[in-house]
Amino acid sequence: MYAVIRTGGKQYKVAEGQRLDVEQLGAARGDQVSFTPIMLVDGETVLAAPADLEGAGVTATVVGEAKGPKITGFTYKPKSNSRRRWGHRQHYTTIEITGISRGGSRSRASAGAAGEA
Repeated sequence: MYAVIRTGGKQYKVAEGQRLDVEQLGAARGDQVSFTPIMLVDGETVLAAPADLEGAGVTATVVGEAKGPKITGFTYKPKSNSRRRWGHRQHYTTIEITGISRGGSRSRASAGAAGEA
C-alpha cells in the first residue's frame, strides 16, 4: 500500500517505513504529524476521489532535521562596478512514515446507491 501526500508545495509518493526529507515543518523531534493523502493505492484498489478519501490519513514521526546543498550565485553588471554574491541552504525536516490508513471509505457502488435514494 502506498499513498501520495502533499506538503510544502510538493507531492511525495510514500510507503510505510519510508524516510524522506520534506520542507521544514514546525514540529520537534519525536512529534507525530499527519497528512491528508491525495491518492491511496492498495493493491488493485485506487482511491483518488475526495469522497473515497474521507477519513484516510498518513501518519509520520519527526526523526530530525537536515540541510540541503549550498547554492551560490553571483550577479554583476559590467562597467558599473556592481557585483553581488549570494548563497542559500534549504532546511528540511526528516520524517518516517509510521502508518497509512484507508479510513471509513465507501465503495463506488454504495456511494451511487446512496445518491439515488
